[in-house]
Amino acid sequence: MEEKKLVPAVVRAVTVLDELAASPEPLSFTDLVKRLGMPKSSLYGLCTTLLDLHLIRKLENGSFTLGTHVMGWANAFLSQLDLTQEFFAAWDDMRVLPEETITLSILDGENVVYIACRNGTRPLGFTFRAGMRLPAVYTATGKAMLSTLQGQDLEQALNHSWPEPLTAHGPRNKDDLMVELSDVQRLGYSVDACGVRDGMHCFGAAVFDSNNRAAVAGVAVSLLTQEADEAAQRRAGEAMRKLANRLSERLGASRKA
Repeated sequence: MEEKKLVPAVVRAVTVLDELAASPEPLSFTDLVKRLGMPKSSLYGLCTTLLDLHLIRKLENGSFTLGTHVMGWANAFLSQLDLTQEFFAAWDDMRVLPEETITLSILDGENVVYIACRNGTRPLGFTFRAGMRLPAVYTATGKAMLSTLQGQDLEQALNHSWPEPLTAHGPRNKDDLMVELSDVQRLGYSVDACGVRDGMHCFGAAVFDSNNRAAVAGVAVSLLTQEADEAAQRRAGEAMRKLANRLSERLGASRKA
């Protein structure tokens, strides 16, 4: 296949935005230079343009963060996804585990991107937010979606260096992951046992539409590990299966058990 020809300036601009989006705190110009390895003159020009377009903003201390224009894009994207509204409505209607944290995400390369989150009343010590990106191989939604890929599609999704562990748990290589994906296919839901954060168990399931055999999204619920006994795990997993099936039906997929 002929290699795609990308416009370098656009790629560099997106790289800057991605770096700011991934950082939990604002970044200085020096931080960006170190992290991105770009020439200072080139990066300065990019930042100046992004500032003028309100895609990034400069704080009083000189550091940068995402700008208001990006939020407009995000809101427009979410407004076009009826799935997000269906997600919250279906969960409220099910009235299962109402105090727990629930998330909706999509697969983007080697990461999952969270597009809707409702953080529960129980203190997980971890806050999900829309736009957050995490390595798919460690997350419940990521494993759920990866389990629906086959052959070359799965190989391509895993054709990258293994991401840095987030905790001492979770799969450490492709072989470990394949065992977990087999369990997902058997159970109908995935399990993240402290792979994203110590003390947090997450359970996920895949959402389908009428056009694709692979998942188009994933849903998950998060519990405190100390409360995730066998019965609670089974209840959470089944709840995610039901929620995913309900969303899949509304997207035109055939009904699943």
